[in-house]
Amino acid sequence: MADQPGDKPKIQVDSDWKAEAQREKERLAEETEAARERGPLPAPSLGELVNMTFMQAMLGLGGMQTPDGRTIAPDLEVAKHYIDLLALLGEKTKGNLTDDEKRLLDAALYELRMRYVQAVSAPAGTAGTAGK
Repeated sequence: MADQPGDKPKIQVDSDWKAEAQREKERLAEETEAARERGPLPAPSLGELVNMTFMQAMLGLGGMQTPDGRTIAPDLEVAKHYIDLLALLGEKTKGNLTDDEKRLLDAALYELRMRYVQAVSAPAGTAGTAGK
């Protein structure tokens, strides 16, 4: 810290800082290597956007599992939100989709809407098992 006007602040470098910088450097090197092994990401596409939104809706419908095997509880409000997002995407892109994109979007919406109706209609406690 500067005590007098014109004094330069003192920088303190301790061994913890150096060790932390080395750990960070190693972590970044590992992430870079993992990215190389994964390969390049695909080009952004409407299909990818539909698939990501579809998966979020499916998570909201429940019945899916975490990597450690626990079942994810349904959250139908979240599911409906993502279904509505896909419907909005369909409305906003109407007339601008390829035939394959339209089929993918229509199929995703149909599947999600059917599962949503099943989940809403299911007796309490069984909503996450619809469509299994």
